[in-house]
This record gives sequence, C-alpha cells and structure tokens, in this order.
Amino acid sequence: MAILIGKHSRIVVQGITGREAAMIVEHTINYGTEILAGVTPGKKGQSVYSVPVYDTVKEAVKKHQVNTSLIVVPPPFVFDAVLEAIHNGIKILVITTENVPQLDVIKMLAVAKKQGVYIIGPNTAGVVNPGDQIKLGSIGGDYPERSFVPGNVGVISRSGGMANETSWMIKRAGYGVSMTIGIGGDSLIGTNIKDLLHLFEHDEDTKAIVTFSEPGTSFEEDAAEFIKNGGVTKPIISYVAGHFTESMPEGTVFGHAGTMISGDFGRPSIKMQKLKEAGVYVLENYDDMIDVLQQVLGSSEMIDLQQ
Repeated sequence: MAILIGKHSRIVVQGITGREAAMIVEHTINYGTEILAGVTPGKKGQSVYSVPVYDTVKEAVKKHQVNTSLIVVPPPFVFDAVLEAIHNGIKILVITTENVPQLDVIKMLAVAKKQGVYIIGPNTAGVVNPGDQIKLGSIGGDYPERSFVPGNVGVISRSGGMANETSWMIKRAGYGVSMTIGIGGDSLIGTNIKDLLHLFEHDEDTKAIVTFSEPGTSFEEDAAEFIKNGGVTKPIISYVAGHFTESMPEGTVFGHAGTMISGDFGRPSIKMQKLKEAGVYVLENYDDMIDVLQQVLGSSEMIDLQQ
C-alpha cells in the first residue's frame, strides 16, 4: 500500500515544456518513474524526453487516463492549472511553484477540499515513494537513491532540502522510507502535517513517522492535538528547527513564507512542548534521530543496504 502516489499513479506534468519542468522530468524518468503526458497550451505535438505534450489536461486524460498531476507553471497561472486538473477528475496535485498569490491559494484549496482532491504544496520539493520508484517534483534531484531507500518510516517535512536529509538520516540509522513528503514552506498549503499523519496511520507499510518542522504556522500544534486525541497510534519522532528565531524581533520572516513568529504563535519551544505532551519523541538535537529511531523500531525493521 502507498499513500498519495504509487503504482496506481498515472502522471501528467502541467507546464512540461518549461526549463525547470523539463529538468524535473529528466531526473524523474531516470529514477524509473513513468510520466505519461505533459501539458502546455500551444505546444501540442512536441515531446519532452519522449513524453508527448498536449494543449489541455482534457486531452491527456482522454489519451492516457492520467490521475495525478505535477504542476510546474509560473505563479500567475497556478490557479487556472489547478482548476483545469480538478475539473478533469485528477485527485492528486503536486505544486512546486513558489510565490503563488495567496488569494489564488485560498480559492484553489477551497475547490480542492470540496472535490476531495489532495494538493501537496504549493512551494513543495515534492513527494517520493522509493518502493515503487516514483517521485514527483525536484525532491532528491538527479540522485534520489542517495537518500531514499524502501522501508517502513514515513517522512513529513516542511523543508524540501531537509526532506532529503531526514530520509538520509533514516537510511544511516539502518531503515528506509515508505514515503517522503515535502509539504511546502508556505503558511497556506493543501495537505498539512495532521492530514498526512492520518494517512500514514492507515498505511500498512508505515511503522513509524518522522517529521521535520520549522517556526511559524500552527501545523505542529494542530498535529499534536490530533495525536493527543488518539488520531495516531504509531510512534512519531519530531525535530523542530529554528530555536534561534525566538530571540529575534517579532514578525521577522526567516526564509520560508510560513516561518514567522508572532507572540506565542509559531514558536519552536511551544511546538516542542505540545508535541511532547502528545507523546511524540521530540529531538533536542537533529543527530539524535538515529539513536531514537533504533530505540523505537529495533532491529526488526532494519534493511539490508547492500542489496
């Protein structure tokens, strides 16, 4: 079983002829993921690394029965791309684009919720399922095997780069990942930590969950409440980055759009406290992840990295 993406995924890339999208497509195909179609209005008949390009999602659905879309289009066009995908029955959308207008995000998330569509992002590095060798987005770059090996640990990360590093730490500990998901660094995103904890809880291939968090938003606090109320029974290990931000002036934005502290809202110390109260293994130091994973999972879930 795989959450969100797996062997059932039939993938289309919206905006496929753009430079960034073409690079992602090359890395994705080299990893072993099949991309059935691409869409760029006015580019029908072209191909990108042998992937046929169509003018509309409707054509791609008709020709290839696609059900999953990677959206790599400029910010002003993301809203229309999302609506086009949803109106043509696509249920999983991964949006890598940064700086999408917030009003557009609010509107597209409302439509997605009404239609039962999962959106990862915007501003996400992507998602990878190493067991099925499927990745969507820039996650893992051109060498995803460095960090991602099949296993039983689910990873949720607010940072794209740290999604890679966290999966690599899991590999160093002797385990692999069932799925790694970069949820995106913005304050307004589709699928959040709590949503993914719910999915991982019902995934038979996931035995433990690791989260990498940052200052800002209430994602961790909401997740802690969900865990505390019995929403997750599997062990969860969490690291919250950015302790230094609590000594900085209120309202300072640190890199990601969602990384902002105001009063007690978004403080790493508060997030850590809430997660601890919910029974989560909260790491004081990132490197402690290896020891805690081995303590929690033991030797039964370890993998043979020589295979």
